[in-house]
Amino acid sequence: MDVARHAIHRAMLDLDVYGTLVAASMVLLLGQFLVARVRWLSAYTIPEPVAGGLCAALLLLALREWGDVVVQFDRSLSMPLMLAFFACIGLNADLASLRRGGRPLFVFLAIVVGFLLLQNLVGLMLAVALGQPPQFGLLAGSIALSGGHGTSVAWGKVFSEQYGIASATEVALACATFGLVLGGLVGGPVARVLLRRVEVPGQSDGVPEGLTTFEQPHEIRLITAPAMIETLALIAVCLLAGQALARVLAGSLLALPAFVCVLFVGVVLRNGLAALGWYAVFERAVSVLGNVSLALFLAMALMSLRLWELTALALPLLVLLLGQTALMVGYAMFVTFPALGRNYDAAVVAAGHCGFGLGATPTAIANMQAVTDRFGVAPLAFLIVPMVGAFFIDIVNAIVIKLFLALPWLTP
Repeated sequence: MDVARHAIHRAMLDLDVYGTLVAASMVLLLGQFLVARVRWLSAYTIPEPVAGGLCAALLLLALREWGDVVVQFDRSLSMPLMLAFFACIGLNADLASLRRGGRPLFVFLAIVVGFLLLQNLVGLMLAVALGQPPQFGLLAGSIALSGGHGTSVAWGKVFSEQYGIASATEVALACATFGLVLGGLVGGPVARVLLRRVEVPGQSDGVPEGLTTFEQPHEIRLITAPAMIETLALIAVCLLAGQALARVLAGSLLALPAFVCVLFVGVVLRNGLAALGWYAVFERAVSVLGNVSLALFLAMALMSLRLWELTALALPLLVLLLGQTALMVGYAMFVTFPALGRNYDAAVVAAGHCGFGLGATPTAIANMQAVTDRFGVAPLAFLIVPMVGAFFIDIVNAIVIKLFLALPWLTP
């Protein structure tokens, strides 16, 4: 009763869509400042929206606990921004480049699928052992760790509405955030252990070319107004057609979240137009809009974290994350590395797998760059890891999650 009366007397600050956009922009600027000034943030490749968003969430927690002020945001732009990001990933996916990856690409994809299955199985077992709902294990499994922040928000809403998991989005986002740090922490040590077993090419003067534009967000990109308008039109088509496809598939065995459908439409649109010779997607413009959409979306999601709802889950989250980290390290060393040939490229790929198996594709690229900057280029690794981590992982992960949710003891 006292808690209820105390909650009633809290001051409410409601920000409309414009105020929320201003707040998200300020969060991004704060994140840029922190990453540039705090060495360990850049060392562990913590994204600017994550750094700024977590600081904002902690500030709002302090205002709530000690200032009796609750800030509410208008999240109406959040979903369109998330869908726009996944549309851009699809529009940047060139299926013709699959031929350059060859057999190692499909071997690595199979390795990743095996890890997704194992990651969710371990998550489920740990969740049950800790007395948590089994769905909690999926949130702290491939949804948050292999999927990242975007997938966490998308599936978190589903778990809250359909499975009654309280604070599902907050749990998944917390796991995804800590996964970024853990992925950056373990990738380098794993590579160092594996490099003792292989012959390394020697010192390198630079990073190999061919990184996708999403892995180089600060690269200078000259774009024109017509190119930007064309790209916005393509993204709009992806959003419209993707959500229509999601509605058609809803309720069937093929039902998928809207963001996966939007991504799929982007792939079909980009490669279909290229095959017909009608239009070539301007990848630089797509990348710029994709990175802007992702940054704003993450800022809005993280600054809205309800941290006070996570205190009761602190111990289960810690145990789950440590267990998943141990699984990732063992899998990278004893499955990823041997399956790809036990050579230098395989060691670099194993370091990258730690990056996006626990965090995100940019973390994977940072892990691999740390190795190649010192020991030499690994062109195969820089071809297959970004391709699987930035495109295939989202589609495959959605299918794996759906398979687990189809289990009788996980149905609502």
